[in-house]
Formats: sequence, C-alpha cells, structure tokens
Amino acid sequence: MSDLSSGAPPHNILFLMTDQQRIDTLGCYGNTSGHTPVLDALAARGAVFERAYTPTAICTPARASLLTGLHPFEHGLLSNYEWNSGSREELPKGLPTFSAALAGQGYRLGHVGKWHVGRHRGPEHYGFEATHLAGALNTFDHPDYTAWLEAKGFPEFRISEPVYTTAPDGSQGHLIAAVTEQPTEATFEAWLADQTIEKLRDFARTREAGQPFFLSCHIFGPHLPYLIPRQWYEMVDPGTIELPGSFAETFAGKPTVQQSYAEYWSTDSFSPDEWRKLIAVYWGYVAMIDHEIGRILAVLEELGLAGTTAVAFTADHGEFTGAHRLNDKGPAMYEDIYRIPAVLALPEGTECRPREFVSLLDFTATFLDLAGAPTEGVRGRSLAPLARGEHPDDWRQDMLCEFHGHHFAYAQRMLRTDRYKLVVNPEGTDEVYDLLTDPDELNNVVRVPVYAEIVRGLRRNMYRQLVERGDRFAQWLAFMGDIPAEDRVRPETALERFVR
Repeated sequence: MSDLSSGAPPHNILFLMTDQQRIDTLGCYGNTSGHTPVLDALAARGAVFERAYTPTAICTPARASLLTGLHPFEHGLLSNYEWNSGSREELPKGLPTFSAALAGQGYRLGHVGKWHVGRHRGPEHYGFEATHLAGALNTFDHPDYTAWLEAKGFPEFRISEPVYTTAPDGSQGHLIAAVTEQPTEATFEAWLADQTIEKLRDFARTREAGQPFFLSCHIFGPHLPYLIPRQWYEMVDPGTIELPGSFAETFAGKPTVQQSYAEYWSTDSFSPDEWRKLIAVYWGYVAMIDHEIGRILAVLEELGLAGTTAVAFTADHGEFTGAHRLNDKGPAMYEDIYRIPAVLALPEGTECRPREFVSLLDFTATFLDLAGAPTEGVRGRSLAPLARGEHPDDWRQDMLCEFHGHHFAYAQRMLRTDRYKLVVNPEGTDEVYDLLTDPDELNNVVRVPVYAEIVRGLRRNMYRQLVERGDRFAQWLAFMGDIPAEDRVRPETALERFVR
C-alpha cells in the first residue's frame, strides 16, 4: 500500500543514478577499502538489494526502460545512437512514462545530469525541469559548465598523463584514464551536484506549500574514460587490488564475439599491474562521486526533508573493467555488467538486505507506488514492501534480461536463476554457468552431459517467460531450444488459410 492510499502525505523522491558502476566498488557490497562512506551510510539505514539487475546492459535502452516501465523489446529503443546505425533514436510517441504519472499526482519534477534516452528529446520533453545533457559521456564543453567554471574562477577542463590502449597494429587505441588539471570543486560531477542542491533548495519551498517533488541526479561516471583529479586518481593503492577471478578467461567454449570484443578494447595491452592501477582509478572515480552525493544528502538533511523523502541509488548497468579480459560492456551477459547496485532508503523503512531478484524496472513501479499512482502496465513491481522488511510470497524467482547490440546488432537473452544462468546466443554458442561451483562464469557447461536436464529446464523456463512477455525471440527458441512441439506457441500466418 502506498503512503497516499493510507492517507499520509506523499513521499518526496530523490533518485541518484550512476553510469556503468560495478557493485564491488561499494562497501555495502563487500568492498573493504572504505572509499564510499556516504553510500554505505545510506545503505545502513535502508534496503540493499543483493540481486538487482538491469533489463539490458546498455545505457539508452536501460534508461528508456526506467522511464517507461517497459522491457526494451517493447519500447523499441534498443541501442545507443552514437555507436549504432539504423536503429530507432527516440521513443515512440504516446508511450507511458513515470514522469507523466507523477505529474498527474501533483508532483514537481526535476532532473540533473545525464539523460541519454534518445537523441533529441531531453528530460524537458517528458515534463522535467531540466537542461538536456545529450550523449553518453561528460559534455566538458557544454556552455553552462564552461560558464560555471568561469564564474567560479576555476581552471578550464584539461587532462594530463592519458592512458590509452594499444591497438593490435601497435597504434594508439582507446582513452581509458587521465588526470584532470582541476580541483575537485571544479569537476563536472561537482557542477552536477551544485545544480542538484540548487534544485533541492528551490523544491523545498514548494514542498512547504504542500507540493511533493521527484528530483533525479544522473551522474555520467564512473563510466570510462576515468578523468578525475589527482586527489582521487591516486586515492586507492593499486597494491590492495585483487584482480577478479575471471581475469583468467580464455574464451574456450564461449561465443567468438567475446574474443573479438577483447581485441576491440585491446584489454591484453595492459599488464596485470597496469590493470590493478586502472581498477584503483575506477574506484577513485567512485569515491569522488560518493563525495558529491554526500554534499547532496547533507543539504537534504539541512532542509529538514530527510523525514519525508525516499532516497534511491542505483546504476543503469555495470562495467567489465578487465573482468573476463573485457572492458566497457557488450555482447556478453556476465554478472559484471548485468548485476547492479540498488539501495532504497524510505523514511519508514528498515535496514535490510533482500535477496529477491529485482530489476531496474522495479524502481519505475516504486516511484509510482510512493506517489500513489497506479502501477498497472509497468513491468516491474514496487520495491517499497521489500524496503519495509516484507517478503511477498509471490515475488519472482528468477531474472530474464535481454540485449540487442552495441556497435552492431546482436540478439541475446539471459535467464538467471538462484544457481544457474542460461544465455542464448543465436549467432554463436549458447552458455550455461553453474554459479555455485563457478561464480566467475569461466566454464560453459551447456554441452556437459551431467547438466543436460538442467539446461533443458532452463530453456523451457526462458521460452515460457518470453511467450508470456510477447517477446518474439521465443520463436527462435521454440525450434532451437529443445522445446517440445506440444509446448510451442506457433505464430499465425496469413498463408495458413491456403493449407489444405
């Protein structure tokens, strides 16, 4: 039951989102370096979801799903426009959005930071008070940012000591990291925090007049390249970094596209010690973001809004950062990029660590629930009961995710259960991992005879869920996934009426 339906005033909602953040960067998920005190403190007074997943590990489709509450195959925004050709670049008109529903409940809406839901229609198109920061990466040349630097007397954005990959032909490859010649107070992230704080102060006045608010701050980091001041670049000692077990990846028995992606990112151009340094820098980037979030939450307290505001934190997806000898994200559905951090602190909530499978789409339903709006039509369900320590008996028992391509079209579907994972790759070898005995997902057991019955059950489970969703990927699985003929749902065709 939402707070509105119980007669209480509606929650304000502060939604904090990062881009491309691994869960092992946070203390509340087991990191022991102590570099995320703010988010760990937030987690200590709320729900930390142990098994949270993105519907797809790519920015634009994931963010479009958050906005609409629909699966990517439903809303049709399947890729990032910067690196794909021929795909849809905007959401179809007329789709439902949580912003429209919250506005209908009298909410004031604000957004700061990364948008990346389509190419031209920014957050203001969907009812937010906001400036459209388009694209995947920090817009260091945005006139508002450069004007802010000048007004504050800060130095302009410059980098030094860049770290690049080395392409197979020996040429310079991708920029991965660099030191920015700025103080922390002048960073792009500090600018986003300043804007969020300014909106918080403004929104507090309308809250006093009885109008609740939804305010989101979407930070572009810690998405690579890691461009941060030296204070954070050198914060974490590389000697304390333990390389992931999947660093031993050989790609034996795996789809060949994974080896191709490793070559694209030239991940083997770095030595193990160089990877430790890059991971340390990535953690330093997370620490800097944690610092800026701390500034925002301190103002929430100062304004007396903490007791009426639900605070949520998550990421659109994870990052490889050397895991499986890969970088960034791409056509490989490993936990590194599909499992995401997710924290929800309700004023009336409790400290807890739910182990139910939850999705980014559940945040959409949560916003609606907290605002007293109907959640019908949203593919997720509200996280509020879990955050209050409840455990609904009918909660989902597994997680189905999808992928449609990055740089090129590449269809995949993934089913994650308590112990196993199935990944269907029509253009390559299917994958099955026993996560109890192989948590690093190194050994593909799809063709191991002892797992044959388990693989068959996973395929049939996936097929059933695809059919229920209306995902036509089911048609491929029906004939290639060991689905009994009597269990298949055959699509009607116009030609069938000519069959005698």
